Amino acid sequence: MYFEQFYLTCLAHASYMIGSEGEAAVVDPQRDVDIYLKAAAEQNLQIRHIFETHLHADFVSGHKELAARTGAKIYIGAHANAEFPHVPLSDGFEVKIGAVRLRVLETPGHTPESVCLAITDEGKSAEPCAVLTGDTLFIGDVGRPDLSRTHTPQELAGLLYDSLHQKLLALPDAVMVYPAHGAGSLCGRAMRAERSSTIGTERLTNYALQIASREEFMAQLTANLPTRPEYFLEDAEINRSGASALTELAPLPALCAVDVQRLLQRNADLNVLDVRPGEEYAAGHVPGSINIALSGQFASWAGGIMGIHSKPVLIGDTDAQIEEARMRLARVGIEEFRGYLAGGVAAWQKAGLPVLKTEQISVQELNRKLREGSWRALDILDVRREGEWQAGHIAEAQWRALDTFPYGLPAIDMARPVAVHCKSGYRSMIACGLLERAGHRNVINVAGGFDAWHDAKLPEVAEQLAQS
Repeated sequence: MYFEQFYLTCLAHASYMIGSEGEAAVVDPQRDVDIYLKAAAEQNLQIRHIFETHLHADFVSGHKELAARTGAKIYIGAHANAEFPHVPLSDGFEVKIGAVRLRVLETPGHTPESVCLAITDEGKSAEPCAVLTGDTLFIGDVGRPDLSRTHTPQELAGLLYDSLHQKLLALPDAVMVYPAHGAGSLCGRAMRAERSSTIGTERLTNYALQIASREEFMAQLTANLPTRPEYFLEDAEINRSGASALTELAPLPALCAVDVQRLLQRNADLNVLDVRPGEEYAAGHVPGSINIALSGQFASWAGGIMGIHSKPVLIGDTDAQIEEARMRLARVGIEEFRGYLAGGVAAWQKAGLPVLKTEQISVQELNRKLREGSWRALDILDVRREGEWQAGHIAEAQWRALDTFPYGLPAIDMARPVAVHCKSGYRSMIACGLLERAGHRNVINVAGGFDAWHDAKLPEVAEQLAQS
């Protein structure tokens, strides 16, 4: 048996290829599918089967294009009501791939149509050796139950409990667990960094599998869920019908600096997306632009902050950055653009247009000013997620997760300076850009974020937020 995991760090997304005796199956493919065609060619395999464990909400899948390019069949849960040609899956359905058998486990809960795939290498054993768990079971977590238009979170949480205990935990402890997402994905809450596990390990260590009763499981799984980005439900609908091929996307228009300036003058909320590293953005950027650097979970944050219908203008240093940004944005369904700034910020400056800088401060300097009382009129804004805040934060900080910014910016006095921090500086630079675009002109990014504060052994507190 050939088995390979393809991990896309930008989306914390894992897809898989299983092959035997000249044929292969791809499970949960990302939108750009050339990697699977290349791997299949290298292994002398023909892709004959494409499985979707569910209608993905956090990215646009490449199942339709991959099927068109290979002639493979697409398989998806019967309750997906998929609008493309497919084989509907139900419990116990099996597909043979050479000496490998894939058996479907219907596991509703994350979504109504969710399935898992038990893999048996019949040349070695009659028992399954691995299970592809989609978004049903993660490493250290389980799928969130609030991504359906047809079921309440409570209904899905109950179904998820049944699926976990009746289907997945019925597998032998030695069976390897391979999920569709890893740490950083918004499809769960507490995923560990490992990219595989075993049923036995998860049985002992996964918090959600330790919950004693179905009722308590439902209560815990539906309490304090992370903010659901608006584009999640839209991506699921794109996947229900099947996305167009990437080759069908229109060319990206090149805009001169004056063109971009005019667009900004006509629309103050225009999404001008600067994809350069945060340090470069802070040193000088187009006023009104926001920074989401390519180095982090770029596509997820872009989709969550801007939405998939935002038609942004892209700014980068090189054509390669622009092309990479475009590909990664297409993976979450952002396909339409007003264009990109030809020549980048250098061209903007050459045209004699103003450049805005974002001040940065070290954690040591921030602490000194706080202790001296020299910045009594300073606001400190922590934009991390709730669990991060609860584990430890600066006593003087106020908390407002970046995920919630699209629903309204924090109420901060524009006359006061505000020092913004996250874990490492990536999210805080996004927040700084959003605040500046809204009119704040005394925004300061805390370099290194709370990691730097913690590493410097500066004062911090840990406490529970009041439950709403």
